[in-house]
Amino acid sequence: MQIAVLTFDGFNELDSFVAAAILNRLRGQGWEAHITAPTPHVTSMNGVTIERQQPLDFAAKADAVIIGSGIKTREIAADPLMLGRIRLDSARQLIGAQCSGTLLLARLGLIGDLPACTDLTTKPWVIEAGVEVLDAPFVAHGNVATAGGCLASQYLAAWIIARLAGVAAAEEALHYVAPVGEKADYVERAMAAVRAFLPVEARARTA
Repeated sequence: MQIAVLTFDGFNELDSFVAAAILNRLRGQGWEAHITAPTPHVTSMNGVTIERQQPLDFAAKADAVIIGSGIKTREIAADPLMLGRIRLDSARQLIGAQCSGTLLLARLGLIGDLPACTDLTTKPWVIEAGVEVLDAPFVAHGNVATAGGCLASQYLAAWIIARLAGVAAAEEALHYVAPVGEKADYVERAMAAVRAFLPVEARARTA
């Protein structure tokens, strides 16, 4: 599985890095999550500059895509040229967005009139875009999921793994990153957020 973690200038490190790290726990099964950006280098909201692993057009080829958030998302959402470069297909791909990434999904027409999740700062902008915002950390409608709050990146990663490799694989990946002494509780809490949004066949599939 090839996964694009869309990462723009001003990105939130927790969104991009945590999701990518959890998804890459399945590297032994052929999974690869790539930091995907429109420019060769992007700088985070806290001044960390990184080199992208894939260009933005990789998102169109990926099996799954996560759109992270950042302090410049409103600028991106108002830039038709940049939006035109983000080519996604919810019929073929799993697509997730976190916090202000939800605003990009709305601008791309991938949410429609369905309710979504986002962070409290972005909430009024998403509502302004015509989307109902839920007071919840995670929601999925078919192949499109949204999450709200920096640490909700684990839910997007768990949802993608559970959908494409099964619940057991998602639980194993979460168990690895969970704090020692809290692993069972951590995994159960995370899976509780996404389990209701998994199709029956994904809940039954094993790693």
